[in-house]
Amino acid sequence: MIVYTPFWEMLKDKNITQYALINHYKISAETVNRLRHNKPVSLNRIDDLCKMFDCNVENIIKFENYDIKK
Repeated sequence: MIVYTPFWEMLKDKNITQYALINHYKISAETVNRLRHNKPVSLNRIDDLCKMFDCNVENIIKFENYDIKK
């Protein structure tokens, strides 16, 4: 499962709020909501975030393996 935990940790370290994402960085509220709830986001959007925050994809997403057979 893809999670966006690294993204939120990076934002916390940089003191960037969800309000700033929407109003300063012009990221749609829907995209912020999708990131917050670990829902799918396009690779184009991930690329935009990497450029916007001058970071690598590993600073945005992380794969967490879980056993679906449980």
